[in-house]
Amino acid sequence: MRKKNSVVSGLILLFFIFLFICSCGPNEEIEQVEPADLVLRNGVIYTLDSECPYASALAVTGKKITAVLPDNEKAVEYIGDNTQVIDLEGKFVTPGIIDGHVHFNRAGALINDANLMTVSDEAGLRKEISRLAGLLDDGEWITEGLWGAYEKWALGDAGTETSGRKKAWRPHREMIDDISPNNPCFLCRYDQREWLANTAALEAAGMDKSIFNGMIFDKKGKPIGIIMNPSPAFDKMKQAIKPKSSKRLLDENRAALKALREAGIVEVHDIATPDQTQRFIELQRNGELTCRVWLRPDLSRGAELKEKGLTMGLHPETKQKDTWLRYGALKGYIDGIMGTHGALFFEPYDDQPDNYGHWRRHTSDDEKQKVGNMEKMYNLIKIGLDAGFVPNVHAIGTRGVAEMLDLYERLKNEGVDLTGFRVIHAQVIRPGDFARFKALNVIAEVNPYHISDDMRWMEERIGSERCEGAYAFKSLLNNGAVLSFGSDWPGTSVALYHMHPKYLIYAAVARKTLKGLPEEGWFPEQRISVAEAIKAYTINNAYAAFEDDIRGTLEAGKLADITVFDRNLLEIPEGEILKVGVTHTIVDGKIVFEK
Repeated sequence: MRKKNSVVSGLILLFFIFLFICSCGPNEEIEQVEPADLVLRNGVIYTLDSECPYASALAVTGKKITAVLPDNEKAVEYIGDNTQVIDLEGKFVTPGIIDGHVHFNRAGALINDANLMTVSDEAGLRKEISRLAGLLDDGEWITEGLWGAYEKWALGDAGTETSGRKKAWRPHREMIDDISPNNPCFLCRYDQREWLANTAALEAAGMDKSIFNGMIFDKKGKPIGIIMNPSPAFDKMKQAIKPKSSKRLLDENRAALKALREAGIVEVHDIATPDQTQRFIELQRNGELTCRVWLRPDLSRGAELKEKGLTMGLHPETKQKDTWLRYGALKGYIDGIMGTHGALFFEPYDDQPDNYGHWRRHTSDDEKQKVGNMEKMYNLIKIGLDAGFVPNVHAIGTRGVAEMLDLYERLKNEGVDLTGFRVIHAQVIRPGDFARFKALNVIAEVNPYHISDDMRWMEERIGSERCEGAYAFKSLLNNGAVLSFGSDWPGTSVALYHMHPKYLIYAAVARKTLKGLPEEGWFPEQRISVAEAIKAYTINNAYAAFEDDIRGTLEAGKLADITVFDRNLLEIPEGEILKVGVTHTIVDGKIVFEK
């Protein structure tokens, strides 16, 4: 009996020790605490702090978390007259979601310019052009488009369904002339080989009453608006396009920021261009930047940035440390993409027996070379390292990934610390290469939603055997790799990628299309858990940006970047993940979105 009582007493003691640990030390002193600026209470708070994984409330003062609390009663001590209190009503809280891969300027263009990726008929074309004609000022050009990207496979198909269309759809200028008389339109097909010009565009280019090589005509000899690329007609039309105004470009940025904060995203790792970087500076100066930005300039810019006194962690204008807008890694490319048969493989594509993929501009200078020149990539990385930048390099096919790991291994053997080095996409990996990520301390930056979209044509292009190593997140985790999640928003010329975290988490956990196909999941042995997905979206991405010491988990003393979901991602059935919404997005202790 004494032994039993002793065990019970020991368990009670351990319980109180646990409560003490979860009080997060410095913020739980016996004396009365200072009131917080913001208190979240009555929720399920998933902290990703191994010492205190769950809590019910937390307090924020200024930019930082001051207390993570195991019970709601304790939260009362932090509530003063001026404290803002959010009753979570059982909602699910995570560290702020960090998107490790976006193309920000392209995203805004797909929101405030033509997005025809799912369009392959007249009704869809008219609907989108009508939307834009009502959004833009008279005289503004409507461009972009990418019609027909989902013509063969509808959005959500798993590769077993096709539209059955035998002939590709071709639009006509008369389909949109009546709804866009004041907005010249020049719209591209997904492969950018065909472009549609409305009558307003033909008139603006002086092509309405003349014949130019590359124009397509109807049986009566009238131009239907289709212009082939390349051609003299295409060149003349491109010269006539009115560049977007600074206001329009900023409006596109504002639309993208709105979408990000509504999706609970507190930071993006952006494939930065110099002009977009200047817009980020302006938005920050105006107080309009509502998510942090980690800029990833092109790999070729290392020497230029060093000459300007810029390196990782520094603001592009002030050249001071900044946690909102700062330079990150340099982005390189070794191969193309799967959607255009450009990813590099050791064996040819099943549906293009003579094609092994393509080397990209940071490798071979000689397009006639059948083997890549990795010396160019090596030299650019060394220049970047000298400037204080680590490399993050795009590699998709098995050969692209292997060549990149070989180069990183060469650098490691020279004594280079590979912390923060990434293989971007790491889309198809040979069995023997999975363990190399941990061995080299290289991050696998992956894009889970690609699974839901790309499976429609993956097996047709590279066969089932190679697909066993495609988006193989479980194999990467089992071999000790660090996963970094990114959306690749808004996508490529042949694929539309969602950036709301529910889509990426669902794809990684279910490995299905948005229609729930295939029922068992695509190569289901590669599924990962929701907890593993959230980790790849938070603390891992903070680590990938060298800032896991100040954010990425919900701990006292860390920056208050917080995402609140309307249901518990760890408990709901797989099928409900796509129904999850975001109710609050908090960055630096400020509520930037509240549903």
